[in-house]
Amino acid sequence: MKQIAIFLMLIANMAMVQAALNVQKITDNVYALEGETTQRSPSNFGNNSTHGVIITKEGVILIDSGASYLGAKELHETIQTITDQPIKIIINTGGQDHRWLGNDYFQQLGARIIASSKTKQDQKVRADYHLNRLGGLIKESLEGTEPFFATETFDEKMNLTLGDVNLELYHFGAAHTVGDIVVWMPSAKTMFTGDVVFNDRMLGIGPAKNVQSWIDAFEKMAEFKPEHIVPGHGKASDLATATKNTQQYLQFLIDKISKILDNDGDMLQASKIDQSNFHFLTGHKDIAGKNAQWVFEQMEFDY
Repeated sequence: MKQIAIFLMLIANMAMVQAALNVQKITDNVYALEGETTQRSPSNFGNNSTHGVIITKEGVILIDSGASYLGAKELHETIQTITDQPIKIIINTGGQDHRWLGNDYFQQLGARIIASSKTKQDQKVRADYHLNRLGGLIKESLEGTEPFFATETFDEKMNLTLGDVNLELYHFGAAHTVGDIVVWMPSAKTMFTGDVVFNDRMLGIGPAKNVQSWIDAFEKMAEFKPEHIVPGHGKASDLATATKNTQQYLQFLIDKISKILDNDGDMLQASKIDQSNFHFLTGHKDIAGKNAQWVFEQMEFDY
């Protein structure tokens, strides 16, 4: 019955303008699949996010499974335009919806599902929240989505091998979510960062709400000196671009809020901070003021 429902949904979705994923080749057998940098919608199936693809001799490793069953199907169909290799491993880089709610689709294909232990906890705690929120945002495109939690976890580091590819998975601490990880591919000098890095789109402080921890995680990632960054949002880039779009923005907020607190200022002043230097990032009108308020709330508590 579930498959019939999905088939009917696919027919209905043909009437919608589907937001295609942009395929960006990074190196041989490494790709970024870039979704929209705007809000989740019925046409993008919740995949307003960027995903990594690694093609090995024994199959495909997909970094993050999408926000819905149909979002996962879209990712799979896009991968099939690149390779006919099967999907063998899914890595969930965090607990945000587009990092893991497509797991069920891929586990039905026999894929292993890997995440940090804190991400798995986050998946369990916030599954209902994500489904309820997505119901309002992507509506009928949520059809068929069932939470499926990671089946393999690690605390701080995991070495992973598939075919001719060796990966290192690291949890450096909370960033956008409490369990965010990065995936290092030494042979390609490529770092898959999940939501530790936002490119092109203004980051949201996120449920972890620990800005200093996010900066610390970013800086530990940067110590690897990657030549290529596949972010959680936006286009793949170099480290300098990722630093400008993420680390420098977070540090900017800390510096501005510190001055306000030093002068006994309040949250209203924080919300009015001039963030025009970052207006090149999509979504700044909706999120900039909220980011400043969230950082103020955290720093005021710790001050």
